[in-house]
Parts: sequence; C-alpha cells; structure tokens
Amino acid sequence: MHLKGCGGGGCLRAQITSAMSSAAGPDLAEAPEERCFLRSWAGLSCGCSSSGPTMSTAEAAALERELLEDYRFGRQQLVEWCGHASAVAVTKVFPLPAHSRKQRTVLVVCGPEQNGAVGLVCARHLRVFEYEPTIFYPTRSLDPLHRDLTTQCEKMDIPFLSYLPTEVQLINNAYRLVVDAVLGPGVEPGKVGGPCMRALATLKLLSIPLVSLDIPSGWDPETGGDAEDGLRPDVLVSLAAPKQCAGRFSGRHHFVAGRFVPDDVRRKFALRLPGYTGTDCIAAL
Repeated sequence: MHLKGCGGGGCLRAQITSAMSSAAGPDLAEAPEERCFLRSWAGLSCGCSSSGPTMSTAEAAALERELLEDYRFGRQQLVEWCGHASAVAVTKVFPLPAHSRKQRTVLVVCGPEQNGAVGLVCARHLRVFEYEPTIFYPTRSLDPLHRDLTTQCEKMDIPFLSYLPTEVQLINNAYRLVVDAVLGPGVEPGKVGGPCMRALATLKLLSIPLVSLDIPSGWDPETGGDAEDGLRPDVLVSLAAPKQCAGRFSGRHHFVAGRFVPDDVRRKFALRLPGYTGTDCIAAL
C-alpha cells in the first residue's frame, strides 16, 4: 500500500517506492514445484544452553517426514505458521505507535527459496496488523507457492520494489526496520544470484534494526561462519527450533516459533523448547 500524504520519511518512502516499482522487473528463478520446506532444517539444533542436543541431518530429515508424511501437514501450512509467527515477533519488539507513520514502515527482503516464502507471508500478516510493509523480491521463484503468496501480497496493495537503493541512507530514512528473509539453512549464498547478494551487501550497511528469519542470511547454519563480517541482526526468529549458529547471535531479542511442532514429535527428537504463554505462537529465549 502506497503512503498517503508527504509527512517526513513517509514522503521519501512513497517517492522511492514509486521510482523503484516502475523500474525493470525482477529476475525469475526456476524452482521445482515440489520443494520440501523442512528440508532446509538440516543441521537443526538448539543453540541455547537451555535447549536439547543438536539434531543431525538425518534427524532433521526424519522430523520432516514426521510432519509432512505422518501428520500430513503441507508446505503451505508450515510456511503460513512460520510467516505469521515471524510477523508476531516483529509486533512484540516494534509495537505500533499511536501516531507516527514512519514507525509503521517495514521493508521485507525476500529470496527465491523457502525463507523468501516465509517473508512473503510475514509481510502479508504485517499488513493485516496495520503496519506498512514494502517487499523487495529481486529473484522470484517460479514455484507455485511463491507465486500464490506474491499474488496475495499484490492483491493486498503491498508494494514491490524493483531495485534496492545503493545509497543506504535512503532506506534508513524511509523505513523503521528491515526483515531479512533472503537465505535460509541449506541455501548457499553463491547460488541465489547477484541481485540477492547485492541486497545482502546493502543490508550490512544499514543503521535501522534488522530482523532475520531462521538464520541471518549468509551465516553457516551450524558454525555461524560469516557471523563477524556478515549481517548483524537485532532480532532473530528461529523457526521450529534454534539452529547451531544461534549460539553466535548477539542481538537484543531472540524468539523461537515452534509451537506448531506436536508434543510427541518434540519428545521424539528431544527438542526441549521453551514454554509458550497462553495462545502465543512465539517464545522469547
């Protein structure tokens, strides 16, 4: 949804959104129609001292089969749960102010893999929660799920940027925070294409808060490689359970969004996740 009026940063955001939305369209990346969401959970672990032992790749694959085959959950269900929980985490840390329009603006940067799908859902829920999201999705997947989620965002008048300014101050002035949904576990940075890598280079230079979904994009999910020179998010939302690299996270807020994992599956895989309060879908670590 484009901003109305020209109050301060809102006017700037409207101007750069209009300019960037009218530029050449994003790249398209082919993706298999069937791409398992949970396959990216290989190397799943709980990086916090209060959590259970690390899940091996084999255990993560077994958990995938449990949810997708035994429980008959679908990819779209899992993506929806994770995206909704990610949006809720944003609202916990950055609650809507009473008056300031600038405080409602969120830039969601999405990649072509599963984390990008979660980012699209997150943006849609932020719009429902009365935030003002804008999406930068430079390399679009041809996967039907990604296309459906993109259509939903477009139908809800969420603007898509065609390019990201290299002048970072324009982004700092236009948005309250940025959601990093570019890469996830198991996605090698070099395989997502130049536009996504250039976006990550820009995100490293921002001074506004950064929220990373599952893992900070570019980090090794197990060792946390590139944690020193890579993205330094203020907020991390771990999906299902924290990955090993979460032990190197030094930001202000860490949430886990794993309430959808059934109790018997948690016990089977020794996932000692935190307790959730009331009807909350996330828990602070």
